[in-house]
Amino acid sequence: MQVMLERLLGEALARLAMQFLRFGTVGAAGFVVDTAVVYGLRGMIGIYAAGAAAYCVAATFTWVFNRLWTFRSAPRGKAGRQWMLFLATQSAGFVVNRGVFALLVTFSPFCAAYPVVAIAAGVAAGMFLNFAAAKRFVFAQG
Repeated sequence: MQVMLERLLGEALARLAMQFLRFGTVGAAGFVVDTAVVYGLRGMIGIYAAGAAAYCVAATFTWVFNRLWTFRSAPRGKAGRQWMLFLATQSAGFVVNRGVFALLVTFSPFCAAYPVVAIAAGVAAGMFLNFAAAKRFVFAQG
């Protein structure tokens, strides 16, 4: 796939596109984790607390796999510091992501009954912002 993209976009843009696709793949797996935690916890702690807890679990999951796969050629540095930086930079994406989630489960009975729809909308809303922040500030390659 990368060779095809290189022919279409050139080497630098193809590399960026592949990185974004990997980021999206990790994000899709994070979506599954996010959804599982929301569904697993909502009966015990309520939908909003479950949404917040799920975001933290999914953000940690995605940091690990972005570190190992998406941005594997980035300087490693100390994992704890990088994890904290990842969570900090993703806070803007969190506001967008969970803001959309909260609005939808509050004002849409359908989304309240099927939170997966609200989760998906929040993920989509925050994805581009999260990628840019991760690439620029967390996994900067010099």
